[in-house]
Amino acid sequence: MINKQHFAALLCLLVSGFVPALTPLLAQQPRYPFNDPSLPMEKRIDNLLSLMTVDEKIDCLSTNTGVPRLGVMSYGSSEGIHGVVQRQGYGRRMPITTTQFPQPPGMGESWDPELVRQAGGVEGYEARFITQTEKYNRQILMLWGPQADLARDPRWGRSEEVYGEDPFFNGTMVAAFARGLEGDDPKYWQAAPLLKHFLANSNEDHRNDSSSNFDQRLFWEYYSAPFRMGFQDGGARGVMASYNAGNGTAMAVNPVLKSVVRDKWGVDVISSDGGAVGLLVTARHLFPNHKEAVVACMKAGINQFLERVQSDVKAALQDGEVTEAEIDNLLRPKFQITIKLGLLDPPDMVPYTQIKDSPEPWNTERDRAVSKRMALESVVLLKNDNGFLPLKKEAIKSIAVIGPLADSVHWDWYGGLPTYAVTPLEGIKAEVGPDVKVNYAESELGNAAIDAAKSSDVAVVVIGNDPTCGPDMAHDWHSSVDGGGTIACTVPSDGREGRDREIITLAQEQLVKQVYAFNPRTVVILISSFPFAINWSQAHVPAILHMAHSSQDEGTALAQVLFGNYNPGGHLVETWPKSLDQVPPMMDYNIRDGRTYMYFKGEPLYPFGYGLSYTTFKYSNLRTSSPQLAKDGSITVSVDVTNTGSRAGDAVVQMYVKHLGAKVAFPREALKGFQRVTVQPNETKTVAIPLKASTLAWWDQKLPGFRVEAEPVRVMIGSSSADIQLTTELRVQ
Repeated sequence: MINKQHFAALLCLLVSGFVPALTPLLAQQPRYPFNDPSLPMEKRIDNLLSLMTVDEKIDCLSTNTGVPRLGVMSYGSSEGIHGVVQRQGYGRRMPITTTQFPQPPGMGESWDPELVRQAGGVEGYEARFITQTEKYNRQILMLWGPQADLARDPRWGRSEEVYGEDPFFNGTMVAAFARGLEGDDPKYWQAAPLLKHFLANSNEDHRNDSSSNFDQRLFWEYYSAPFRMGFQDGGARGVMASYNAGNGTAMAVNPVLKSVVRDKWGVDVISSDGGAVGLLVTARHLFPNHKEAVVACMKAGINQFLERVQSDVKAALQDGEVTEAEIDNLLRPKFQITIKLGLLDPPDMVPYTQIKDSPEPWNTERDRAVSKRMALESVVLLKNDNGFLPLKKEAIKSIAVIGPLADSVHWDWYGGLPTYAVTPLEGIKAEVGPDVKVNYAESELGNAAIDAAKSSDVAVVVIGNDPTCGPDMAHDWHSSVDGGGTIACTVPSDGREGRDREIITLAQEQLVKQVYAFNPRTVVILISSFPFAINWSQAHVPAILHMAHSSQDEGTALAQVLFGNYNPGGHLVETWPKSLDQVPPMMDYNIRDGRTYMYFKGEPLYPFGYGLSYTTFKYSNLRTSSPQLAKDGSITVSVDVTNTGSRAGDAVVQMYVKHLGAKVAFPREALKGFQRVTVQPNETKTVAIPLKASTLAWWDQKLPGFRVEAEPVRVMIGSSSADIQLTTELRVQ
């Protein structure tokens, strides 16, 4: 379409005889007003909607946001909490390998938000490449991640998908990953994050008809906090509603989707979860049929459905239950994401369109370097008696590598296919070289593990959970005999989506006992998605390492840590109980009854924030930039960190705050800042951590709103929630 001004310019050119200028000027004209970047966004969307048919609008209530007739490309979707997922299936023609990072608890255990941002950047870049490259041509620019829920209970089957148990910590990581997906351009997004799952979704068993019940303070201060930070600090504008109910109202039709998620936080895409609409009829019995459930979801603000609803919406239109104007209002914010991704603009204006001309990113050193660093930083040293680790290659002639996880890298339900995957056995073999004999045994069958242990100078036992929860993960979805979740795990300590864990002890610890009996020089490597009560190993074996599943560089990272080429600096992101007797019943969503480090009763096996190093650190000279903190201000908390050992290492400086004069109850301590820093031997570095008064606020339902109290607070610095080394006090006023 050419407006009057453009037509006048063309006429002048023709009259003057300057015909060669005609072709490029015509080529620059937007096909439709919605293609014109100079117009306001609302005007562009008005025009697009005016040109769409009703059927096209209904189709865009799915993950397909394209309008082929008008040349509008869909941004599509893909799972992506720790790597782009493009496995074969779901109608896909062929699998695509992509960079695979550790599961979110593993990324969290790095305590490195900048590295998490880089991982998100890798994932967003790879999604753009797949979308725009002719070889693949799959629309996957909206990535379903990060996961913003909280690991409230160690039995939760999906705690493998979240960063940890603390709201500030999780929110920091969620915002970092979201920013990475979005990219660095000030105008356009590289990819769009869709946070999961709103809200308080941390039980799998009976999730289809259960309710998570808690008060308003826990809603605002705990359960929704990582989502709020992902939207406000990370810029994310998409979210998926969870299967559960919140305080008795199913989340897919909960008024909070409009009143808070859309109206307060400005979220554009509010998605149902897969099959969630049907469950409103079959499991919750809230509506007589699927059409009525779809209408209720639309009225609640859902504008993206993960199941077929086209016929239901058409019928509702015919019956007058919804109007075309209501559909338009649901689609408007979705097309804002389309514009944010640059899909309506000339390609030469959008920097990310050039990504298709690059090499396959998952094969580049750039992406692999981020993967390797994330794997290394995620390793947690749980025990190291008398400096047993690192192992000295020159001092050993043989090493036993034993266990069911020793020669495998396990993917999970939301993991993709890596270009390569290094197992612990492969990593150790590559590290020790041909001069050290490696004796491998998968299990104790036929005395294999015992024979390997007896004939080796040192034994490494690799144990953990199966994140697929059985041999046929993709099809193993059925009701369990006890009325639990939708799958039945073959091992009671395993869990995943659809099934919570029954116990937190590990049967494979029996293998550790057998190996240790014949070779006390034993190292345990626990590769797990969740906390385990490995009480016997902690009491007996000299060294224990932990790592989450699914990193393509798993074996490389573990081998480098074992032999001292890398000094581990990871720290735990959940409280690890000694037994389930230390935690409340599964469906108790009031965390004040004894959940997380903030309210835990008794002594855990490992506290939140715990992690050792091959060196030692001293904290000193704690100070604040001001003795007073304004209610609407911020200060800087600084501390000197000295490496008092003989190796370079990473300290994870953690800042907790305790309220001393508030009129309402608060946790005994709460994380409000942290920083990972590399310190050389005998070097002292000053670590400066901002403390914002807004992070000290509590939700006052009488306002309603957040309130910052005028009170004294104690600022505490330590290496874990249970290892506070320095404290100071300041006044909020």
